Amino acid sequence: MSETPDDERLEELREQKMQELQEQAQGQGQGDAEAQQAAQEQAERQQEALLKQYLTDGARQRLNAVEMSKPDFAAQVKQQVTALAKSGRVNGRIDEDQMKELLRELQPDQKSFDIRRR
Repeated sequence: MSETPDDERLEELREQKMQELQEQAQGQGQGDAEAQQAAQEQAERQQEALLKQYLTDGARQRLNAVEMSKPDFAAQVKQQVTALAKSGRVNGRIDEDQMKELLRELQPDQKSFDIRRR
């Protein structure tokens, strides 16, 4: 069976439309990723602003020191301080001693091992 010129043209149009749809879908995926990244950066800036507002210099230095050695734990502490500040449970500013206490409270329990020889 030979295809008519109309069938060939129709097939070309289908391929063109399919390619356009694929490019559009890829463009939307990038747009979503960019929007998500922008929202994440905005949230980080808000968190940093709250931390600057509610932490003294000593407390920020202590938190930065913790962040250097344990970034995941520091992120958890930052989230906790931000949540406390947003809920209004922070009276004044958090100083270094209060930050030490908060770090102790949030620190996961240390596991100890007893090794017994027989």
